[in-house]
Amino acid sequence: MATIGKEQFTGRAAPELLATMRQVARADGMSFDDALEDAMREHIAAWECRHPDVRPEIMAHYRDSLERNRRLYELLAEAERERCPPSRK
Repeated sequence: MATIGKEQFTGRAAPELLATMRQVARADGMSFDDALEDAMREHIAAWECRHPDVRPEIMAHYRDSLERNRRLYELLAEAERERCPPSRK
C-alpha cells in the first residue's frame, strides 16, 4: 500500500467531544488522528448523499445496493440497537 501524505491542521472542538473521541479511538485501538480522519470521511460521505450534486450514476448504484441489501441492513441496524441503545439527551 502506498503511503499517503498527511497535512497538519489546527481546529477547535468542544472539550467533551474531544474527550469522547479520544475514548472511542482508544477503545477501537486507533490513534486519535485516525479516528478523527474516519469521522471526517463518514461525515463527508453522509453529506454527499444528502446533496443533489452527487453524480447520478453513483446514487443509482447506492440505491440499487440499498434495495438489494435492505434485509441485511435491517438486521445490522437491529443488532446495533441491541448492542448500543440510543442515548437520551
